[in-house]
Amino acid sequence: MSTTTIPGFSDAQSSLAPADNVRSIGKSRVQFDLSPRAMKLLIDLKDKTEAASYAEVFKNALKLYDGLIGEAERGGEFLVRDKDGKVSTLKLFL
Repeated sequence: MSTTTIPGFSDAQSSLAPADNVRSIGKSRVQFDLSPRAMKLLIDLKDKTEAASYAEVFKNALKLYDGLIGEAERGGEFLVRDKDGKVSTLKLFL
């Protein structure tokens, strides 16, 4: 099994940042199957975010997911304020 560094994910806060023991291999092509429900979600997210491609949606989702996990690992919690101003804790599946 090889380790891949994903280009564009190099900020210091990211757990995907290159490490001494990680080999950078440049771009990689990934292919996988999505259920109809997941594909609809991907299409909807692409439209809502005005992403140029499905790949852009996935790259942005990876950055967000990495950031959320990093914050949770450091003991952070996520708060959501609804339209009425009520603040509640967002439960993530981490």
